[in-house]
Amino acid sequence: MPISLYQGEMLSVALSSLPTPGIDPERFKEMFRNHPAGVVVVTLDAGRGPAGFTATSLTSLSLTPPLVSFGIAVTASSWPHVERAGSAVVNFLGAQQEDVARRFATSGIDRFAAPTRWRRLPEGEPVLDGVSGWLRLGLDQVVPAGDHRIVVGRVEDSWLGTDRSPLLFHDGAYHSLTSR
Repeated sequence: MPISLYQGEMLSVALSSLPTPGIDPERFKEMFRNHPAGVVVVTLDAGRGPAGFTATSLTSLSLTPPLVSFGIAVTASSWPHVERAGSAVVNFLGAQQEDVARRFATSGIDRFAAPTRWRRLPEGEPVLDGVSGWLRLGLDQVVPAGDHRIVVGRVEDSWLGTDRSPLLFHDGAYHSLTSR
């Protein structure tokens, strides 16, 4: 559905979470398995201790102001933390951090226990050690989207390391970029 601009006011259209005609869920997953994506871990603390999850849905939205978005399932164990948090950190994983991606994608474990190395930023958010870079976000908006929520964050701080070889996810497996 289109979003239109009328005399300076943005009109937004809410997407229904009711089932609609479309492709089979397995076909949908198959299509996106063929689309490589960068791997990040989103970390936060909504006052109940650190929480985090692996994501491949990070998207840059705007330069001015600097905005990003990521998706999270409402059934994810981290969703209640995200729903209550005012800020988060997007940790960009390097090619050698598949173990970190797997740990933060596993339910029912303490993802921040050893061997995970992490610390808190001065503002209190947990950040992972050894990542390629990170963005500290103020969480501005949550948009319902089917069985997920799209979280929009305003970038408030960043750090970029020297190791810029990213961890990628494609066809159900982790990969790294190789030089030709």
